[in-house]
Amino acid sequence: MSENHTDQGRFRGRTAIVTGASRGIGLAVAERLVAEGARVCITARKAGPLEKAAAALPAGSVITVAGKADDPEHRREVFDTVAREFGGLDVLVNNAGINPAYGPAVGLDLAVARKVLEVNVLATLAWVQDAVTHPKLRFTERRGTVVNLSSVTADTPSPGIGLYSVSKAAVSHLTRTLAVELGPQIRVNAVAPAVVKTRFAEALYEGKGAEVAADYPLRRLGVPSDIASSVAYPASEDSSWVTGHVLTVDGGLTVAGGTA
Repeated sequence: MSENHTDQGRFRGRTAIVTGASRGIGLAVAERLVAEGARVCITARKAGPLEKAAAALPAGSVITVAGKADDPEHRREVFDTVAREFGGLDVLVNNAGINPAYGPAVGLDLAVARKVLEVNVLATLAWVQDAVTHPKLRFTERRGTVVNLSSVTADTPSPGIGLYSVSKAAVSHLTRTLAVELGPQIRVNAVAPAVVKTRFAEALYEGKGAEVAADYPLRRLGVPSDIASSVAYPASEDSSWVTGHVLTVDGGLTVAGGTA
């Protein structure tokens, strides 16, 4: 993290929740928000990796709550904890997502398909609903911001991850819908990455990173910090006249006609 990022302090005095933040993009987003002054609650399914992630962040800047993103009781615990510890909420980053199957959508077990939609789409909606309606968070009063994680595959089908792509297309449209419904108090935007070098995306580049990157005009795959900086913009007041926008962050892949 360069000093000018840290010194900007765009999130000084502000609080955030980042879901799916024990590693990868979610952790990078939390690191970026903390570096710019935020206090952050990070969530993920397992307590151990979550605590390890928190230990890498400055003491006093982060709290953790472990649980599943699509579990209503987990969400309730997160929001109650944030209200108690931080006194309110300014930024919600919906990063948690799953893709438990790789292969053609036509052969996908429907139980797996339902789970993908539950976590990637319905849970995203539920986190926003709960943030807006929680009696002690004052999210609407504080004119909060929501950033959802979509994907470039929302617009262009990608072999092997068809249902995941469908779920991210829903996230993109949900973002636009919520932006209309929740303005002017709440701004809702999304970031849509191409392939980012994380454990989550390993199946898309492992053993063939240079070959995959050759399709990108910038000739490299993304790294988590690329996405974190892109999330920080719509989450901050720098984007105070931006809502309902899906920001593509893909190293030029889509303009070159490529697919993730």
